[in-house]
Amino acid sequence: MERLGICFSGGANASEIVECVKLAESLGYESAWVAEGHGGDQFAILAACATATSRILLGTAITSVFVRTAPTIAMAAATVDQLSGGRFILGLGSSHRVQVEPEHGQVYTKPLTRVRETAELVRELLAEGNAHYHGQTVKCENFELWFTPHRKRLPIFFSAVFPKMTELTGELADGIILTRSTLESGATVRAQLITGAARSGKDGATMPIVSLLPTAIGATKTEACDKMRPGFAAYTGYFPRYNRMTADQGFGDEATIIAEAWARGDREGAAAAVSDALIDASGIAGTPEQCRAKIQEVRASGIDVPLIAPFASGPGAQAEMEAVIKACAPAG
Repeated sequence: MERLGICFSGGANASEIVECVKLAESLGYESAWVAEGHGGDQFAILAACATATSRILLGTAITSVFVRTAPTIAMAAATVDQLSGGRFILGLGSSHRVQVEPEHGQVYTKPLTRVRETAELVRELLAEGNAHYHGQTVKCENFELWFTPHRKRLPIFFSAVFPKMTELTGELADGIILTRSTLESGATVRAQLITGAARSGKDGATMPIVSLLPTAIGATKTEACDKMRPGFAAYTGYFPRYNRMTADQGFGDEATIIAEAWARGDREGAAAAVSDALIDASGIAGTPEQCRAKIQEVRASGIDVPLIAPFASGPGAQAEMEAVIKACAPAG
């Protein structure tokens, strides 16, 4: 079975996501992931998915290390892991200053250190049942679990966009979560993982690489791209990190135009500036046949598990997402 996952970042409600994950499992998807952001409580949704499925892996993509405490993250992860019978993957990331500070009222500082220290405390707490941790950004005088985790060590993946976090992933984590990767990303990221893994004596050559790829299907490629332009505009216009990533991928002029339009409140203009070429470089859009072909290209480029990421909202969200799940289903 070809390795393929799916990620949900909002638009559908919790019950609709559970139904989509059940469908994905029946069609042979390897994993289902839930983002945090504004799409509902990811651990609650994944707990419901855990009790409604039996095989599919379940993960967070990602849990922000700034908006939950490390012990809370550890308990939530252990809870979903137990409910799923050991099918959970904890995806950790630093999120973005533009979300953490204005939306959550938390100070955003030393993101690499915060990710490192959160992962270390989570592992200590699950392995030992209690944690005493005094880091630069994470401190815990004493926290004791009042239950026994299903697994004392569960897989932790880090999300990364740039080399420093990618190398930290190689050093400390069990896998990496990319977003909007290109066909060139796999080889570049693999080399950085190997560099980081060498610091701790690990084998970065075998570390799993998964990548979220915005996905839409349509009767034509243009129709599918039209569905994705607003989302690409939002990410490129609002998040400085993704704007830089877009520029680094060879779309510097578009990144600037989109950001300028977004800053002046011109959402339609920002979306109109998103070209088919930009979407095709780091997303999956087209007819079902074109989407399946692109997934094969992504896999061949060095991404171990492509994660299709459809987005739809409103009354037809579940149907739209299920159509994408069916269209992109892995070959048996």
